[in-house]
Amino acid sequence: QVQLAESGGESVQAGDSLRLSCAASGRALSLFALGWFRQAPGTEREFVGGISRGGGNTNYAVSVEGRFTVWRNNDKNTVYLQMNSLKPEDTAVYYCAAKSVSDLWAYVYTTRSDYDYWGQGTQVTVSS
Repeated sequence: QVQLAESGGESVQAGDSLRLSCAASGRALSLFALGWFRQAPGTEREFVGGISRGGGNTNYAVSVEGRFTVWRNNDKNTVYLQMNSLKPEDTAVYYCAAKSVSDLWAYVYTTRSDYDYWGQGTQVTVSS
């Protein structure tokens, strides 16, 4: 078992930047591939970005490509989502997720059903 706790969500203006953190406890984060998802009211939870267990590969949704960056610090047991040039359509609850991986160190998982563990989410609101 691993427990995930997101932080850093807040209300900002369009064009601002924000960094979300997801701290893990219970197990070493180095054992997992990691992802960030988001869910706006009335919509399905969608993939935002992910990073492989080895940390060498990332993948992003088209809507955030070039604006958002995912990285991990295994020493701190934390994964981050840097969000730049925020838009009102980025408003959502953001979740981090972890998938236990024994091999495929370079693979980035992009589907909600791939992930085993989820945080409680942190609210990001972007005003125009």
